[in-house]
Amino acid sequence: MCSIVRQFHNAQEQHEADMRLLLALLLPPVVFFTIGRPWQGLFCLILQLTLIGWIPAAIWAVYALSQYRTEQMIADSVRDRE
Repeated sequence: MCSIVRQFHNAQEQHEADMRLLLALLLPPVVFFTIGRPWQGLFCLILQLTLIGWIPAAIWAVYALSQYRTEQMIADSVRDRE
């Protein structure tokens, strides 16, 4: 039973990660607000308002999302060690 719950939890986390990646590509500033970085989100919104700034904003959002995932994995492994 525990493995079924764990598989469901992993699938749910993967779905959330996929949705955030899609948001990072389509609406980069929204990603920063969902990962708790509102000031970066505002700056990213200003960057995206220029037509040439949308591509760098999307790249920055994907990079910040990967950093967020890494921080989450580190926090989980530290929590498991304790």
